Amino acid sequence: MTLTCISSMATRNLLNALAAEYRVSSASRVAIESVGGVEAAKRVLNGELFDIVILASDAMSPLADAGRIDRASLVEVVRSSLAVAVKAGASAPDVSSEAGLRDAVRCASSVGYSTGPSGAHVLRLLHRWGVADGETEMRRPRLVQAQPGTPVGSLVASGEVDIGFQQFSELKDIEGIDLLWPLPSPVGLTTVFSAAITSGCTAPEAAKAFLAYIASPESASTKRIHGMEPA
Repeated sequence: MTLTCISSMATRNLLNALAAEYRVSSASRVAIESVGGVEAAKRVLNGELFDIVILASDAMSPLADAGRIDRASLVEVVRSSLAVAVKAGASAPDVSSEAGLRDAVRCASSVGYSTGPSGAHVLRLLHRWGVADGETEMRRPRLVQAQPGTPVGSLVASGEVDIGFQQFSELKDIEGIDLLWPLPSPVGLTTVFSAAITSGCTAPEAAKAFLAYIASPESASTKRIHGMEPA
């Protein structure tokens, strides 16, 4: 039996690892499709059929309200923190305080950010600091939003942007960048990713068993290896 699952890119590597581990002791195989979180939510809302959905928790409520997922099956899986990246070898700015990070962004000629919860959080920060589009407090850096599925780290490594924000789990394995992490609490962001069984699931008991595994203490070490913390 093969269960189908759609997730955002932030949890792609982790979920593939967990699915492989689960396969060792289960008769069920789990096929993970990972895309941009906004696209994933839209596809589920539009009625595309999957057995399991794993997205940022705030993206799950609209799916439950629309009857696309079983609200009772919702389970928190993992926590993921926001990080900053600069090109490898570049002078690393001091991001130990909000003021230091703000000044680093103001000095950059271009800033990369992602879609989804982390991107929305970064835009709120930039507006607060007076460096987002439409602000006039100081010279504005060029803002570059990575296309869904494109790691912000790749834009940093190529030199397309000077500094980039994204989930630590999506940045940690990209070559050509240096990571600045963790961020200070006033500007840091921790996103909780949750899983649920869809209303059209073809094998709800099998899906329930997989969700129980990925939320179990047994999966904690794999989550940490992939730069996340158990929820």
